[in-house]
Amino acid sequence: MIAYIKTQGAKIVKEGRHLVVRKDGGIYNTLFTYKLDQLLIFGNIDITHGAMVRLMRENIDTVFLTINGRYLGRLAAAEAKNVFLHKRQYHLLDDFDFGLRMAKSIVAGKLSNMSTLLQRIKRSKKEPVSGRKASEIQDLMPRLMKADNIESVRGYEGRATALFFEAFPKGFVEDMGFTKRVRRPPTDPVNSVLSLLYTFLMNRVYSAVRTANLDPYPGFLHSIDYGRYSLVLDLMEEFRSIIAETLTLSLFNLKILQMADFEIESPSQPEMEHPPAAAMPDVTADPIGLISMKEDDATQFDIPEQRIEESPPGANPSTGKYPVKLKPEAFKRVIDAFEKKLTTEFYYPPAERKMTYGDAVMYQANHYRKVVEGEVEQYQPVLIR
Repeated sequence: MIAYIKTQGAKIVKEGRHLVVRKDGGIYNTLFTYKLDQLLIFGNIDITHGAMVRLMRENIDTVFLTINGRYLGRLAAAEAKNVFLHKRQYHLLDDFDFGLRMAKSIVAGKLSNMSTLLQRIKRSKKEPVSGRKASEIQDLMPRLMKADNIESVRGYEGRATALFFEAFPKGFVEDMGFTKRVRRPPTDPVNSVLSLLYTFLMNRVYSAVRTANLDPYPGFLHSIDYGRYSLVLDLMEEFRSIIAETLTLSLFNLKILQMADFEIESPSQPEMEHPPAAAMPDVTADPIGLISMKEDDATQFDIPEQRIEESPPGANPSTGKYPVKLKPEAFKRVIDAFEKKLTTEFYYPPAERKMTYGDAVMYQANHYRKVVEGEVEQYQPVLIR
């Protein structure tokens, strides 16, 4: 179970074998640690020493974020004991051929998924530009496979990502002000949601990497750097389109999120009136976000995060626009939609069974470990069809 705590001014305390979220003398939530896999804490929330000890003893991944979902850090539980696996990971950093092969596999998966998503936009929205950009991304694939160094691989990944975001706005039913990917700070509703979902996804991948007893730092596509979870960022690439980008389209196209659900962090900006609450549509019912457009056909299946410099408070220097953030109620709807997406099942041929998107993240981390240990020769990313 994944728990999200957002009640500002609350305190997480230990009571017996459980944790309780309290505020003003009332109990907001009870967390049963034996059910808890990950705890995400947003903003101004205190946690007692006893509660922290309980979380570490139960090896529960505990993540601290700002109120707007920006990653701050996490509680570090006991390190994995498999020193031989970690030694193997670091040894492979000096294996040029292995690193190049791994980076190519990761980028090939990302390119394929971006191209497939754009083709779906072309078919469902009748947008020819999406088809053209999808073809341009596919045209990069042979050149990627012939690349003889990782810098070239990174260049093709960057070019494909730029092409993808040129056509991505065509997938929205209404114009949401998105023209390009703006990371920090996001200056329109779509960028705000993308950044949040990427953060959620990164935390899921991190948890999967640690569960597989892998060291999260040594990666290949993302160069190693001080404090950078390069392996986590590598393994999240194939899931960006599968989870975050398709979910962003669904949230806006199904009217789960609208313009009034966002506010601009400007001293003089008045808040927009929020529409009346309504039952949230099933975000997983949007066919554009399925692993396969024929979800019941088990045969139709083949097997973005680098460090970004922080912008100073205020307007984004590249756009002159102020940061845009979700209002609290809308933030909760994004969390609910993300969790629903992660618990949606699809047929996964390598495992010869159905599994959830969340299970697939775990599966890929273990698949990567098998490649590192030499049990499997080639890393195969998950591809949408």
